[in-house]
Amino acid sequence: MKPTLRNNLFILSIGLVLGLTLAITQGVFAERGTASTFSLPVDDLRTFTEVFAKIKNDYVEPVDDKTLLENAIRGMLTGLDPHSTYLDPEGYKELQVGTTGRFGGLGIEVGMEDGFVKVISPIDDTPAKRAGVMTGDLIVRLDDTPVKGLSLSDAVKIMRGKPGSDIVLTIVREGVDQPLKITITRDIIRVKSVKSRLLDDKFAYIRITSFQSKTGESLLKEIEKLKEDAGGSLKGLVLDLRNNPGGVLSAAVEVSDAFLTNGLIVYTEGRDVDSRLKFSATPNDVMDKAPIVVLVNGGSASASEIVSGALQDQHRAIIMGSKTFGKGSV
Repeated sequence: MKPTLRNNLFILSIGLVLGLTLAITQGVFAERGTASTFSLPVDDLRTFTEVFAKIKNDYVEPVDDKTLLENAIRGMLTGLDPHSTYLDPEGYKELQVGTTGRFGGLGIEVGMEDGFVKVISPIDDTPAKRAGVMTGDLIVRLDDTPVKGLSLSDAVKIMRGKPGSDIVLTIVREGVDQPLKITITRDIIRVKSVKSRLLDDKFAYIRITSFQSKTGESLLKEIEKLKEDAGGSLKGLVLDLRNNPGGVLSAAVEVSDAFLTNGLIVYTEGRDVDSRLKFSATPNDVMDKAPIVVLVNGGSASASEIVSGALQDQHRAIIMGSKTFGKGSV
């Protein structure tokens, strides 16, 4: 390797990492109002530069700089925990689509675990649910493409596609000796996040399938409708959050606040001052202190756990079911 190339690549990498670091930390340092300094790991960056140059020069196929650097960023984040990920503009757009309640695909909420796609929860009334996909399934192959080595966004791109087209998922399921092959026909996924019905003797049943941007608003409308059907008031509520993979944090706060009159709903902690948030209840219980039972299971994750945890902590509801997913991050 020529010294000039090595030096130039090293300077390029130092500049890239320094730029990213300053962009991330600038707001924190300004908020703290201190003369904090940041020390770059020069020796480690030299190793990174050497690997970068080796791939550019010797890899079997040419790889552009943008792809290598984005893959490096993804690697940094996926190594932190199962839920941290890097979103490029296209990935961020996909995330926004998923919270609106209408998108094309299979109808499963997924994450990454040990390099494989893990099913957090199949969504009600979708192709994946009807095909028998279950919470906890590990997807190891998409058609003929191994999942190992793919990013989560790449796997999602493969699973989404033209409505009416088929995809074969190879799944490893706990308690089953051999991998399962499940063929699913893609469809337009229309997720109605809140469903309800009136049970016997003025008791209400509300099912929240996911937490979308308008879930809180939809919940209030459904409760008002149930009250009208019941003749003006309800004696109690069954809130079903089973196989609800979560969604928008603000929706979880709104749903919790609908049943609470005071107290802390949820708070977030982080090293950045801007990540330290507290959400408290406002004085209005739409159920007028009527008893509430919340149903949960292993597919209840994230925002579902926030709601059930807040109602339990404030002694507002009884939680029934099995152990929840245990995400613990927002």
